[in-house]
Order: sequence, then structure tokens, then C-alpha cells
Amino acid sequence: MEQRFSRESRCYKTARVFPTDVNNHNTLFGGKLMAYIDDIASIAATKHCRRSVVTASTDSVDFLQPIRPSDSVCLEAFVTWTGRSSIEVFVKVIKEDLLRGDRKIAATSFLTFVALDADRKPVQVPSVLPESEEEWKLFETAPYRAEMRKVRRDESKKFADFLTVKHPWD
Repeated sequence: MEQRFSRESRCYKTARVFPTDVNNHNTLFGGKLMAYIDDIASIAATKHCRRSVVTASTDSVDFLQPIRPSDSVCLEAFVTWTGRSSIEVFVKVIKEDLLRGDRKIAATSFLTFVALDADRKPVQVPSVLPESEEEWKLFETAPYRAEMRKVRRDESKKFADFLTVKHPWD
């Protein structure tokens, strides 16, 4: 079984927060941050397996601190765990006040991707080798998150069966 270190998938993105990026509270649009998160997480997943990947789920996005136009936003992503064809990616979002230099965790997120072969079928991925304390903590707690994802997916499927797809005017 092929293995890769978490660090091999690690990637970073830093962006400035412009007036067009903020909402009526003068903080970064949540959707803008979520787009950044999905983008960098897909890069980390692809670097890990060196295959095409597709987002299977955004497991969580926890907004912890507002991000303002005086801040830059730095995202760090890396693979924390894998299943047979699934890849869990952790994204840490750090805001930095550009004038004072204060840095704080602004958000955290977990996403799951599936690696695909040339026929767009799920394919086996390398396992993860954590090294740092942070990587080990995320690796050791991943099976619990994987189980919670399975439960949530099963509940979502049941709920989707209940929902109507008719037009409101029918």
C-alpha cells in the first residue's frame, strides 16, 4: 500500500480582503471564504493522490473570528486521513491584521474528496503518514469524523427521499 506524508499535500493561499469581498457587516463574505476553502482543499487532495478528485462533502466550516478589510486571510490545507478512495482534508484559516501583525484562527474546515480514475470511477488512494503533533491529532480523530460523515450522509439520503421535486406551481 502506497503511503504519503501529510506534508506532501500541504499548500497555502494568502489573499487580501478588498471592499468588494465584504458583506453588510464589513466582514469577508462566508461564501467567498468557502470558495477559497474548496479551492485549496482540492489542491491538497490532488497533490496527495496525483489524480483527479471531486468534492464529496464539505463536512464542516466553523467561522470563529470575523475577517475584516484590514486583514489578510491565509489558508493552509493538508490531507489528514484517507479511506479506500476518499481523502479528508483539513483547512486552517488564519486572519492577520496587516497593520498590527496580530494573527488568529478565523475558521477551520474539513472536506472530503474522492479520487477518480480516467473513467471517472473511484480509485484507491495512498494512506497518510502524519508527522507533527497537529497532524497526529487530526489523524487520530479522523475515524470518528468519518463515522459522523456516514451517519449524516445516510440521514441526508433518507431526507432527500422525502423531499418533493415538483415545481411550486404544479
